[in-house]
Amino acid sequence: MRFAVIAALVCLGVTAGDAQVRTADPIKRGLSRDLFPRTVKITDNVYGYEDFHSAGMATVSLFVVGGDGVLIADGQGSPAATQKLLDAIAKVTPKPVKWYIVGSDHGDHTAGNAVLPKDITYVVTKASKAAMKSEAPAMTSDTQTINIGGMEVQAIYAGRAHTGGDLLVYLPKQKFLFMSEVYLNRVFPAMRSAFPTEWVGVLDKALKMDVDLYIPGHGFIEEAKVAREELVEYQKAMRYVIAEVNRLHKLGLSAEDAAKQADWGPYKDWYIAQQQGPIAVRKVYEEIEGKLK
Repeated sequence: MRFAVIAALVCLGVTAGDAQVRTADPIKRGLSRDLFPRTVKITDNVYGYEDFHSAGMATVSLFVVGGDGVLIADGQGSPAATQKLLDAIAKVTPKPVKWYIVGSDHGDHTAGNAVLPKDITYVVTKASKAAMKSEAPAMTSDTQTINIGGMEVQAIYAGRAHTGGDLLVYLPKQKFLFMSEVYLNRVFPAMRSAFPTEWVGVLDKALKMDVDLYIPGHGFIEEAKVAREELVEYQKAMRYVIAEVNRLHKLGLSAEDAAKQADWGPYKDWYIAQQQGPIAVRKVYEEIEGKLK
């Protein structure tokens, strides 16, 4: 499967050289903005879609083509951007888009939902339904299996992580796991709505699953070996940030002073670290002080 993924990425302009540049910064990765949005064929009937977030990093959606229609996991950050995703799907298949899994309820993944087909079926956790003020019915169990016609897709709630209602999207036959914002490839841990220590636990669960390819919600889609290495590194980054903030908290510093003194070590140059560092400090402080609900 690994070599099939590499071949598919190369075919669509994502070269092995691209995959070895360990950064979420498209410029440092050597990618021109005019290459985006781009559709990445991962294997038959499974596609990644990368477009630019307002912060300059790639936002990743997944779409899967089944015998009965198309399933999308995560949209994009505006109606225009999500329409481009729908247009890209239409270039791949004339089949209707019928299912939408809300991996992350944040606006950079859902703000374009208004352009989705009116009869689309949402798969969403109770927490994300509330956050989105959605009228769609929430999942009634931690795993929901969708048969899209000859292909099985599982929406899995593995615990609170980047949001209170994150969903992982698992393709058991292909052994692919789309992780939405639970996995931010080379992006500094973004914790605005996070549950930091629980997030680390969700990453543990993902790494123990039978997965050949991990697909992030931000950053770039990698070939299988690199993707797993980067997921492991992302978990290390999460643990490092939590440990550093705990150290500063023990010194009796305010969150504001701790943010000024934080040493992010090997992760200080990760994408949007300067913006996300103070947010991470505040969120870990809330966790330490028992203020997360």
